[in-house]
Amino acid sequence: MPNPVVNKASTIWKGDLFTGSGTTTLDTSNVGTFDVAWRSRAEEPSGTTTPEELIAAAHSTCYSMQLSNMLKENGTPPTQLNTAAAVTFVVGKGITEIHLTVNAHVEGISEDDFQGLAQGAKEQCPVSQALKGTPIGLTATLI
Repeated sequence: MPNPVVNKASTIWKGDLFTGSGTTTLDTSNVGTFDVAWRSRAEEPSGTTTPEELIAAAHSTCYSMQLSNMLKENGTPPTQLNTAAAVTFVVGKGITEIHLTVNAHVEGISEDDFQGLAQGAKEQCPVSQALKGTPIGLTATLI
């Protein structure tokens, strides 16, 4: 059995929710520290990231990995997958939906087979599994 891999991030927050701000650091990879603030989350993007943007990054990455593996196992490895995730946050309700969009360059696969694998990848992706309490939509296009 493989050893579990633990990834870490941390946040320093100063002040209250509405006027405060902070930084989030990707501790495991050490590839960056990002400013965070309520205004970007609830009002308008203002040059800082949000938990929802970080979830979108994680989800689009995980989905791409899952779909690429499923396509390879199908004998039709992708040339390229362009995946985006849109995470909707509503003040007072929280995260209300996530929508994945993938444009895939895959040779030798039928549209039906591709759509089945794309949907399966959405269901099997570990981030999708972690977020399954939230509606997750998918638009998958074979190019």
